Amino acid sequence: MELLKVESDIVEAQQPLQLTADNEIVVQFEQVSFNYPSRPDSPALMNLNLKIAKGKIIALVGPSGAGKTTLFELLQRFYEPQQGSVKFNGINIKQLKLADLRDAIGIVPQQPVLFSSDVWHNIRYGKPSATDKEVISAAKRAHADEFITKLPQGYASFLGEQGVRLSGGQKQRIALARAILKDPEVLLLDEATSALDAESEHHVQAALKDLMVNRTTLIIAHRLATVKHADLIVVMDNGEIKDIGDHQSLLVSSDLYKRLCELQFTQSPNH
Repeated sequence: MELLKVESDIVEAQQPLQLTADNEIVVQFEQVSFNYPSRPDSPALMNLNLKIAKGKIIALVGPSGAGKTTLFELLQRFYEPQQGSVKFNGINIKQLKLADLRDAIGIVPQQPVLFSSDVWHNIRYGKPSATDKEVISAAKRAHADEFITKLPQGYASFLGEQGVRLSGGQKQRIALARAILKDPEVLLLDEATSALDAESEHHVQAALKDLMVNRTTLIIAHRLATVKHADLIVVMDNGEIKDIGDHQSLLVSSDLYKRLCELQFTQSPNH
């Protein structure tokens, strides 16, 4: 009951604006500076400016603590920046209904949250009004139908606490099926293939490729394969954007990017 009584610091607009979907710049960070409440002296983002055009795939790369996850959290309005503004389709997100903003965003996190209920419920979480046919179609596109139908009760199988009965790759594909079902305008991927075996990674990558078509996508990228396919790569460090470009141009212009590629990306036997 105590938890339910907690008031959120995020205040909804009294007269929210309607979210439109016809803007060429879908996401924009303008002069954004942010400190987490628990760390008031160490800025997570500093004077950050970034424009993300409709339908583009943007990869965020940088060492741990660079501010990549913070961008995701501010875009979903889990926190307010101390300075600057975040815009979605040209509208400051403070002027939007939270439900409208979050309905337009789909997220596939590194550790997907699964509920101890059946597969139907876990996928339908992405769109509660979806029909069984839509759920199955989303599962097929997420390369999940194959293993779901082999479960003891198929889609009616209970997944146990936190999806304990599934492997990492299977959990990831359930999370992808959710995102496919939701059909969001913007997709946020905290790229989670790094912990998967080769076969699971193949399935997840294939499903992601399908999901990203004609969709604005932001990826926190750990793998060179993902980065190479991006339209734009944003190199971050210590809460600042250090460089922006494509893979080839950044290898020349950014020492940090080059070092990240050598360190992070060549350790994997697959790449």
